[in-house]
Amino acid sequence: MYDYLIVGAGLYGAVCAERLKAAGKNILVIDKRDHIAGNVYTENIEGINVHKYGAHIFHTNDKRVWEYITRFIEFNRFTNSPVANFKGELFSLPFNMYTFNKMWGVVTPEEAAKKIEEQRKEAGITEPKNLEEQAISLVGRDIYEKLIKGYTEKQWGRPCNELPAFIIKRLPVRLTFDNNYFNALYQGIPIGGYTKLVENMLQGIEVRLGVDYLKEKAELDKLAEKIIYTGPIDAYFDFSLGTLEYRSVRFENELLDMPNFQGNAAVNYTDSETPYTRIIEHKWFEFGKDAEGNDLPKTVISKEYSSEWKPGDEPYYPVNDDRNQALYAKYKELADKESKVIFGGRLGEYKYYDMDAVILSALVKSDTLE
Repeated sequence: MYDYLIVGAGLYGAVCAERLKAAGKNILVIDKRDHIAGNVYTENIEGINVHKYGAHIFHTNDKRVWEYITRFIEFNRFTNSPVANFKGELFSLPFNMYTFNKMWGVVTPEEAAKKIEEQRKEAGITEPKNLEEQAISLVGRDIYEKLIKGYTEKQWGRPCNELPAFIIKRLPVRLTFDNNYFNALYQGIPIGGYTKLVENMLQGIEVRLGVDYLKEKAELDKLAEKIIYTGPIDAYFDFSLGTLEYRSVRFENELLDMPNFQGNAAVNYTDSETPYTRIIEHKWFEFGKDAEGNDLPKTVISKEYSSEWKPGDEPYYPVNDDRNQALYAKYKELADKESKVIFGGRLGEYKYYDMDAVILSALVKSDTLE
């Protein structure tokens, strides 16, 4: 008999498992995949830690989270500075003085601000009603047309004027030459990969892989006093109220016999004609070096294709529109009645979480558990 059965060996499950074990509890972690670490799983290919479920760059301003996570692994000093490719023209991201200089030839922050204000006034937008109007009011029409429109419509599968304004409200716009995408105090990539991080967190804890909780629920529930469930909340209730929607992502991975494909970890393709949203070159998350600091002769790239989610696909981004939020609220009511089960994480709470937020959520929840 275990004190806790934790369903899912991703970040939320791993943090809960580690904290509860430290509190003296007997823990069993299961996952239906054949590996730990959930969507932050990294696989070593030719000495390169490949982010198998999309790029994960750790960033946080929360000192508690940073001090907790760095107990298990050392982080490098990687800074996320993506590049936008619009039909062969390259622009610096996030939008900063390098971007404005390339777009308009302006050289001072005052000139850049003036240009944005001119284009905002020309558009005549006072209260942005959708993503398109919000973007134009923030950065002007030129940047919207070249660097936002095509990328966003590929990502969401909908025209920008049909997407809610809030999606882009926090768009970083800087009148400085700072191209660090995340304005965070702590940032980096675990040296050796995220799988190593989660492995270290689960040290001394029993883990069973290839176990589908929902298929073996009756038997598995008998094994523990309490259950922490990090899978999809609607699947737990057998989709009885309907299916929650997600956006999904498909990856095309290529191992290339060259040392350098694009010279940067992330290049976004912002035109609408290129079918993928971006290309990730994984070696640059760790500066193109192996564990001993030697240059790696090969490289691995991943082309990312955003897609509408359907059952059987990997759910990535919750579609937090009114319909889905109302449906989630109904599932949450059912979940609150499950006295033995705690629902947590991105899928269990139908919430888009950055990594630091999911870690903090698990730490806070663990503090309340006995």
